Amino acid sequence: MKLSEIKQHLASLKTIAFQLPDGSLVPTHFHVTEVGKITKNFIDCGGTVRNEEVVNFQLWNANDYDHKLHPEKLVHIIELSEKELNIPDLKIEVEYQGSTIGKYGLDFDETNFLLTTKQTDCLAKDNCGIPTEKPSVKLSDLQKQTTCEPNSGCC
Repeated sequence: MKLSEIKQHLASLKTIAFQLPDGSLVPTHFHVTEVGKITKNFIDCGGTVRNEEVVNFQLWNANDYDHKLHPEKLVHIIELSEKELNIPDLKIEVEYQGSTIGKYGLDFDETNFLLTTKQTDCLAKDNCGIPTEKPSVKLSDLQKQTTCEPNSGCC
């Protein structure tokens, strides 16, 4: 989800709820303690230089039960961040404290903002010799072979 999308969703909500991948909700007294732009400059395992930018929201489970974050306040925080930090309409990544800080993608189901799981990946599969799809091999063909040749797909 991008910044423009979350602002559209917030405009139609009376309350904000974030749902974790296991279905549980972030406690309603959470705070968004940071909105920022994260720039990641790196070289992948294939030697390609890459640059990624995301908007980062940090959710914090506060002990402040009297000050719940309302949609219009979050929109104000987002717009201030866009202006002061010169943030374009980027994808959002959410940090939330579990047993360690977890990073999540963000989606919306018309009621709740959904914290979606993120996965690591090899960005240079072609340079590393990693097939993008597993080779299709029939089990009967494997049983006919008595030895495995390198790159034959039987090992």
